[in-house]
Parts: sequence; structure tokens; C-alpha cells
Amino acid sequence: MDRGLFFVIGDFFTTFGSAAAASRAVEAGRKPRRGDLKKLGIDPTAFDKIGRF
Repeated sequence: MDRGLFFVIGDFFTTFGSAAAASRAVEAGRKPRRGDLKKLGIDPTAFDKIGRF
């Protein structure tokens, strides 16, 4: 494993930040940023197809 401890910690915080940003956007009725969805492993095109209840 070539990654250092600080890289892993930074990646964790980046992923957590993307999850929080996407969650806030959805709660506010907005579409999350593509970059946040990609970081979370969610296909932005597939996310667009999700309808509201």
C-alpha cells in the first residue's frame, strides 16, 4: 500500500463532505453536484432518473 496515513484520512473527510453536501442538497430539493455523487459512487445520470414521491 503506497498511500500514507494522511492521504487515507484526507480521503475519508472528502468522502464524508461529499455525503453531507449531497444530503443537504436533496433535503433542500436541489440536485447534488456531479462531483459529490461520483465521489460517493453514484452515477449522476442514474440519479437524475430518480423521481419524487
